[in-house]
Amino acid sequence: MGGAMEISGTIGWFVVQSGLPALDVVFWRCAFGAATLAGVCAAMGLLRGVLTWRQAAWAALGGVAIVTNWLLLFGAYAHASISIATAVYNTQPFMLVAFGALLFGERITFRKIGWLALAFGGMLLIVQARPGASFAGSNYALGIAMALGAAFFWAVASVIAKRLTGTPPHLIALVQVCVGVFMLAPFTHFGDLPTDARTWTLLVTVGVVHTGIMYILLYGAVQKLPTYLQGALSFIYPVVAIAVDLIAFGHRLQPAQWLGAAAILLAAAAMNLQGSRPRATPEPAAQGNRS
Repeated sequence: MGGAMEISGTIGWFVVQSGLPALDVVFWRCAFGAATLAGVCAAMGLLRGVLTWRQAAWAALGGVAIVTNWLLLFGAYAHASISIATAVYNTQPFMLVAFGALLFGERITFRKIGWLALAFGGMLLIVQARPGASFAGSNYALGIAMALGAAFFWAVASVIAKRLTGTPPHLIALVQVCVGVFMLAPFTHFGDLPTDARTWTLLVTVGVVHTGIMYILLYGAVQKLPTYLQGALSFIYPVVAIAVDLIAFGHRLQPAQWLGAAAILLAAAAMNLQGSRPRATPEPAAQGNRS
């Protein structure tokens, strides 16, 4: 689990270093990820009529949500920095609380409201703060909005994943990235492909390592760890992402941004631990959609 989250935390560096539009990066992530996951699923014997048409349809719908999530998150890096985008993206648990109340009639406790208020306060601090001088991105507010949108679509994918309980998660991931290939192919800039080996190495790494290998590590972990520990270890991801942004790009958060990010991550961690401790069975498909 730790390895999977560390890999996830470094993806922002590869996305930014590629120098390509978010749409192109996501397409190649899906393409190379699909090739990797297809080989894994074939080796596991999961390509022999395991999915019903109904399951495949739900997995495909989840794929649309996941691909949209990636597009928005990667786009947010250019406007609000990797650190801020990742911190805002971790409002995911609160999106799930809202969906749970609206779709499944789940009760919102006063404790949840308290953590939601803390996260909202952290969000206000981030929105009100100005980017540091080391960050040259434009349209800071748009970046925050895109990160929130990414969190929303991750929550949508997690709700859909509830309908796929018991379905092999590696196969769900394969369907999702295949959907991404067909979804984005008409818009990908095939006439202006990278010509240098470095860019292709970055794209292959995002597809093979950050998608294929990360999913394999993650799904291996969720089968072995209690759910509350999965929730705790998942916060390695934003910590690594913030460290990468600081070390690689010198993006230093302002004091208000540090405080806002800490408030969001603390509230999200508390929500994860509070919501997952009583559960005995993990939700592997939903857990696999972190980034």
